Amino acid sequence: VKKLVPEGIAGRVPFKGGVQEVIYQLVGGLRSGMGYCGAPSIEALHNAKFTRITNAGVQESHPHDITITSEAPNYSRSE
Repeated sequence: VKKLVPEGIAGRVPFKGGVQEVIYQLVGGLRSGMGYCGAPSIEALHNAKFTRITNAGVQESHPHDITITSEAPNYSRSE
């Protein structure tokens, strides 16, 4: 089936390392997200509920009134 309207973009992504390294990062992100949701398992994650908050709530939920002493580490490969 030929689509009449193109979707997405065409581009290249720089090499990010071996599959093992990439999966390690993905699993770390998944575990972090599960922790935020309080989900001990993937099955429990399926039952997570989203709560809508105001813009003021978004601002208040981020760190504020602090002085950054060092930048957070960037876990992507730098080459």
